[in-house]
Amino acid sequence: MSRAPSVQPAYVLHQHDWSESSLILDLFTRESGRLAVAAKGAKRPYSQLRAVLLPLQRISVSLSKPAKADGGEVQTLRSAEWGGGATLPSGAALFSGYYLNELLLKLLARHDPHPQLFDAYGDTLAHLTEGDAALRAFELRLLAELGLLPDLSVVTPTQTHVDPERRYQLSPESGVIPPTSDAQLPGLLLIQLQAALLHGSQAALRQACAAAPSALKTTLRGLLHYHLGHQPLRTRALLVDVQNLLET
Repeated sequence: MSRAPSVQPAYVLHQHDWSESSLILDLFTRESGRLAVAAKGAKRPYSQLRAVLLPLQRISVSLSKPAKADGGEVQTLRSAEWGGGATLPSGAALFSGYYLNELLLKLLARHDPHPQLFDAYGDTLAHLTEGDAALRAFELRLLAELGLLPDLSVVTPTQTHVDPERRYQLSPESGVIPPTSDAQLPGLLLIQLQAALLHGSQAALRQACAAAPSALKTTLRGLLHYHLGHQPLRTRALLVDVQNLLET
C-alpha cells in the first residue's frame, strides 16, 4: 500500500458526535479511500473546523497515522481547509447529494482508494441541478469501479456483441441478456454507455444517460437494490416522502 500524502483532498460523507466537543467523520479521500477520522474540538464554538467540515464540499485534510479506537482504525484530523468549488446545493439537488453520500457509505469498503470515482463524485456534485442524468452516470461509474457492472457492449451469456437495433435487459445476476421483463434498454444505448465508461469522461456518460433517464433509473435501482442487500436507502425514502407531502 502506498503511503498517503501529508495533505489530500477529501469530502465529508457523514459525521456523528464523539464527545461534547469532538466528532467522528466518515471521509472520502482521493488517495486513501473512505476513512474514519476523529475531529477533536470541532464542535467548540470558536473552532475553525465548524465552517469547513460540511457535506458536499471539497476540503483538503492533513491526518495523523491510524490509531486503534472504537474497535477500528481511526485517524485524527490535524487540519482541514476549504478546497474550493461549488457552493452547497439546495432543494432537490441537496437530497441528490446526500443520496450519493449514502451510496458511498454503504458500498465502499474503508481504505480502498478509488481516485477515478473520487473525481467523478466531485464532477457529479457540480452538475446535480441538471437532472437525473448526473445521478444515473454516477451510479454507473460507481458500479463499474466496484466491479459490479458487466461489459455493456457484450451479451454476457454468449459473449457476442450487443446489436444496436435490439433491446436488452441488465440483470444483476446474469449481466446483459435478452429481455424477459419490461425493464429494457436499447442496444445502442448500452454500447454508448460502455464507450463513455471506457473513455472516462463523466460528461460523456451524462450525455449518454440523458437519452433514456427513466429506463436507466428503473434498471440501476434494481442493480443497486440487489447489491445493497438488506440496506435500505434512507435518502431515497425521505425524498419520496417530501415529494408526496408537497403534492398534498
